Amino acid sequence: MSEQHRGAGDSAEDLLRRALLDHEDSAAVAMRIEGLALCDELTIIFHGRRDMATIQTYVTLGARSSGDSVSGDELLRVPCDLDLADASDRDEAERLYRDQATALRDAMIAADTVLAVWREPLEDMTAARIEVQRRIADDLEAPAPRLIPVALRAAERRLSVVAVCNARTLAEGRPPLGIACIQAELSHVYPLTDDPEHALADFFERAADHAHHLADHLAHRDVSVQRFLEISGD
Repeated sequence: MSEQHRGAGDSAEDLLRRALLDHEDSAAVAMRIEGLALCDELTIIFHGRRDMATIQTYVTLGARSSGDSVSGDELLRVPCDLDLADASDRDEAERLYRDQATALRDAMIAADTVLAVWREPLEDMTAARIEVQRRIADDLEAPAPRLIPVALRAAERRLSVVAVCNARTLAEGRPPLGIACIQAELSHVYPLTDDPEHALADFFERAADHAHHLADHLAHRDVSVQRFLEISGD
């Protein structure tokens, strides 16, 4: 997929023309976000295809230049798509595009900023070294779609913290965001505005309860097998 970045001379009309009136009935338009606390630079890519009737949203790490090729494994699918169907004319479509793209950009900046705020409390409360992982592909089973391709990892505690969002069109406004804590098969999403210390204390309590329940469950199964072996031996 080739993409185009928004340069200083690119007007909203130029971007809209590229996105919707491409002669191939398919086009990609990108918007760069620079100066982020954790991600450094991101590029949002809106990819419209008439045959799919969608303008899908992707994000990739780094700054992309006009004409760059972006492979599938460099793209994180973000299920917050553009929706310009309510535009009555070209000017209205341009306004909707600008508003929706801005809402997504602001959401990504907010998510990156909040994750950066979480870094120090996470380090203090886990007494572990926190690694910032910037990658698209990940083996994390997040409870909701990831918004940006970055995670805070406390490897010693097998704990990861990521920013997630709800699937919805950008016509519905800025997507609801959250911070997901993930540890083994346990995960929980906290509001973006929640205090990190409070959220982590709650998650550690949930993790301890989960560990106790799991231990009780395994003990129960062990007793069950033992009883079965006893009656089988008779």
